[in-house]
Amino acid sequence: MAAVGVRGIRLNFVDLGIPDAAAVRRQFQTAIKRIAGRNWHVQIYSKLPIVEALADEVMKTTIPVVFDHFAGARAVLGVGQRGFDVLVHLVRTGKAYIKLSAAYRISERPPDYADAAPLARALISANPQRVLWGTDWPHPDSSRVPGRNPTDVAPLLKIDDGQLLNQLPLWAPDARLRRKILVENPASLYGF
Repeated sequence: MAAVGVRGIRLNFVDLGIPDAAAVRRQFQTAIKRIAGRNWHVQIYSKLPIVEALADEVMKTTIPVVFDHFAGARAVLGVGQRGFDVLVHLVRTGKAYIKLSAAYRISERPPDYADAAPLARALISANPQRVLWGTDWPHPDSSRVPGRNPTDVAPLLKIDDGQLLNQLPLWAPDARLRRKILVENPASLYGF
């Protein structure tokens, strides 16, 4: 599978509900065992309580771990919210990557998502070698809507990808740092 571009697997602990901490750890351990020896990574879509629940497991594994969408931090709660310090620690120690993606999923201030800036800056400052950026295109809508089942196909969200990218220079004003986030870090993690 690596020959055709597969570089990892994704665990989704958000869209179908957040299981208890013990179940999350079991699912993570199973995933780690399944990809051992493949030079892949595990990407995790979660909220901060899941980051807290997995912290010890992430610290133990040698397989790269990526938390996407700011690990579900809520921008309005800022850097002092519960669990954000654990995420910062995992990034600082190099045990986890953070994907600064889909700011619209954590922010309450579109279209510039200014409330996400302190979170982004804190994560970049923690360890710029473990920061990735992404849009979350094509912007799937997984919100709970009365009458819509989790398996129903929903219309995509209308998000301006240019507006998302325009936030990165505000979070990382140095061009060399943006190159690391946009080019060097993904090249290293994904092997291209």
